Amino acid sequence: MNNSRNIRNEITEGVIWKQLLLFFFPILLGTFFQQFYNTVDAIVVGRFVGGNALAAVGGSSGQIINLIVGFFTGLCSGAAVIVSQFFGSGDRAKVNDGIHTLYAFSVVGSVVITIIGIVLAPWLLTIMNTPVEQFDDSLLYLRIYFSGVFFVFIYNTGASILRALGDSRRPLIYLIVCCFVNIALDLLLVIGFRMGVAGVAIATLVAQAVSAVLVTRALMRSPSLCDFSLRKVRFSGTSLKMQLYIGLPGGIQGSMYSLSNMILQTAVNGIGAAAAAGWTAMGKLDAVYWMVGGSLGISVTTFVGQNYGAGLMDRVRKSVRIGLVLNMCFALLASFLLVTFRYPLLSIFTTEAEVLEVAASTMKIIAPFYILFTFIEIYSCALRGMGDVIIPMIMTMLGVCGFRIAWVLFVVPLEPSMATIASNYPVSWGITALFFIVYYGVKVRRVEKKLGQK
Repeated sequence: MNNSRNIRNEITEGVIWKQLLLFFFPILLGTFFQQFYNTVDAIVVGRFVGGNALAAVGGSSGQIINLIVGFFTGLCSGAAVIVSQFFGSGDRAKVNDGIHTLYAFSVVGSVVITIIGIVLAPWLLTIMNTPVEQFDDSLLYLRIYFSGVFFVFIYNTGASILRALGDSRRPLIYLIVCCFVNIALDLLLVIGFRMGVAGVAIATLVAQAVSAVLVTRALMRSPSLCDFSLRKVRFSGTSLKMQLYIGLPGGIQGSMYSLSNMILQTAVNGIGAAAAAGWTAMGKLDAVYWMVGGSLGISVTTFVGQNYGAGLMDRVRKSVRIGLVLNMCFALLASFLLVTFRYPLLSIFTTEAEVLEVAASTMKIIAPFYILFTFIEIYSCALRGMGDVIIPMIMTMLGVCGFRIAWVLFVVPLEPSMATIASNYPVSWGITALFFIVYYGVKVRRVEKKLGQK
C-alpha cells in the first residue's frame, strides 16, 4: 500500500548539486570525527605505549576488524537501499518493515560475530604472521573489541537507516559525541591509568555504545520518517529476502577490500615489525582519502536509491556525475597534500626513524593514484542504489581481491619489499576501474530503455 507523504522530499525534487552537498557534508564531517578518534587512538598508543602497541591496534587486529565490520557495513548499506527505494516511492509500510527487519538482523548477527571473533582471534592472528612481539596485545585488543561488537553493529545499522531516509545530520551529531567520549577515555585509561592497548579498546566500545543508544533513540522519535519501536523489532520474511539479495553481495564486496588488505598485511608482517608499524602509520593518513570517498559514495547511493525508486533516471545520472566530479577533485588534492607533506604528517604517529621511512616511502607509491579509485567508489555505489549488486561484487572480487592474492603469491616473492607490496594498489585500482566504467554505462542505458527514458 502506497502512503504518500505531504512533506517535500528534496532528494527527489530539489536542486541535485545543492542537496547532494547538503547531504554529503554531514556524512563527511561524521566520518572525519570517526577517523579523528581512531587517529587519536593511534597517536596515544604510538606515543605513550610504543611502536609494537601501535601495530597491535592497527596492524593485524585492525585488518581483522575491518574485514568483519566491513562486511557488515556493506551488508547494512546494501540492505538500507531497499528502505531508501521504498521511501522514495512513498511506501511507508514497507519502510517500517525494512527498518525493523534490519535491526533484528543486526542483533542476531552481532551475537554470532562476537562468539566467532573471540574464539578464532588467536588463529586469525597466527595465519597473518603477526610478529611475536605484537601478538599478545593484538589478541587482547581483538577480544575486547569483539565482546562489544553489538554496539558497533547497532550504530552502523541505525546510521545507515537514517541516511537512507535522507537524514545525514543526526548521525553526524552522534559521531561527534562518540568522538569526544572516546578521546576522553583514551586519555584517562591509557595515560592516566596506564592500561595500554586494553584502555584503547575499552574507550572505543564505550563510545560506540553511546552512539548506538543515541541513533536508536533518534529513530524512535522520527514520526515524520518512520514508525520505529523496539517492541516491533522482528524479521519480516519479504523484507529479509529483499535485504539479503541486495545486502549480501554488498557485504561481500565491502569485505573484499578488507580481505585483500589482510592478505597484504600478512606479507607486510613477514618483512618485520618496523614494516608492520610503518604500514599502520601510513594507513592512518591514507584513511583521509577513504573517508571522503566513502562519504560521497554513501551520498550517491541514497540519491540514486530514492530517485531510482521514484523512476527519475535523469536525476540518477546527474547525481552520479556530480558525485564523480567531486570525488575526483578531492582525490587530486589528497594526492598532492599527502605526498608533499608525508614526513611531517607521519611524524605525528611515530618518532622511530625506520618506521617513519617505511610509512613515507609507501605513501609515495599509493597516494598519487587515488583518482583511479573514484570510478570504483562512485559507480559501485550508484549501481547499489539501483539494486544491482551481483555483477559489481564479481568485478570487485576479480579486480581487487583476486588480483591482490595473485600479486602476493607470484609477484611479491620475486622482490619481497614494501615497494612491491604497495605497487599492487594502483595496478588493481586501474583494472577494476575499467570494469566499472564500462559496466555502469551499459547498465544505465538498459534501465533507461526499459523505462522508455533517454
